[in-house]
Amino acid sequence: MTLYTYGLVRATFGLAILVSLGGAATGRAELRGNVRIDGSSTVAPILTGAAELFMGEQRRVRVTVGISGTGGGFKKFLADRENLRTDINNASRPIKKSEIELAQKVGVEFVEIPVGIDGIAVMVHPNNDFCDSLTVAELRRVWEPGSTITNWKELRPEFPDLPIKLYGPDSDSGTFDYFTEAIVGRARASRSDYSASASDNVLVQGIAGDRGSLGYFGYSYYHANRAKLKLVGIDNDNGKPVVPSLDVIREGSYQPLSRPLFVYINRQSLDRKEVTAFLDYFLNNAKKIVEHPRINYVALRPALYEAARRRIEKRVVGSAMATAGEGHTAISEVFVGE
Repeated sequence: MTLYTYGLVRATFGLAILVSLGGAATGRAELRGNVRIDGSSTVAPILTGAAELFMGEQRRVRVTVGISGTGGGFKKFLADRENLRTDINNASRPIKKSEIELAQKVGVEFVEIPVGIDGIAVMVHPNNDFCDSLTVAELRRVWEPGSTITNWKELRPEFPDLPIKLYGPDSDSGTFDYFTEAIVGRARASRSDYSASASDNVLVQGIAGDRGSLGYFGYSYYHANRAKLKLVGIDNDNGKPVVPSLDVIREGSYQPLSRPLFVYINRQSLDRKEVTAFLDYFLNNAKKIVEHPRINYVALRPALYEAARRRIEKRVVGSAMATAGEGHTAISEVFVGE
């Protein structure tokens, strides 16, 4: 696990976010305490940026952001022992039925809020000059359980005789869950003979270092490493490949590989002022944080952030996404109408 403490956050994001958002505010009552966050590596940059800014104002509050993957984060969020539980879990997918059942078993009530939108990037080696786009059907053939495709020529006759080396998130990752459901048709249904990692930086190095590589992870990490990777357009089996960008993801045309991002907050943790103050700070600055050039996600409409604020203020527990039904991604319909 990678742990982002204040010092590492400052090293990672520097003072650029503080400067671009106008610097730290003054005159607020100073708080004390700790806010413990873990979960998705995809969502981590958003909460890490928020932590950097918040701790610039509240210097006696320590906000730590760990990266254990969405599923790994939920294990900590729902730990048997209360003193081991995190306050907030980052999630690049909605909470699962099994995780809701575990929450009920261990007595954890949670508040679910959306925080942004991400696209999943599909990438190849930067010197790959033969593959500019792939269809969903081709990706399915490569990634489905039992796939025997090990060479690019097996995917398309015009591709070269070159071994495919696959890279992707490990099975604790929400990105893994989302990609497999969107491409293969069933969450967690994937071939297992690929280089898997919870660290997107490890995946960047793998894809960038292997001429026959093909891999996927969150668009933000691609954008931060775009000089090392080649982005592949996705043809949703309609003959019209779409190359993702922030604007394309925002307008909703990058399908089926765009998704909402969430955080889950322990209801009991909201009784602590440092936790509610941190969340309030994030919601007040959400668009600037989420779309900051060092983070590069797509912010939600203001109405959705207001809906998130209401859920926190009213302590609305449970999952709106679970109630909406499996596969539902129209979060404006789910949250704004509550």
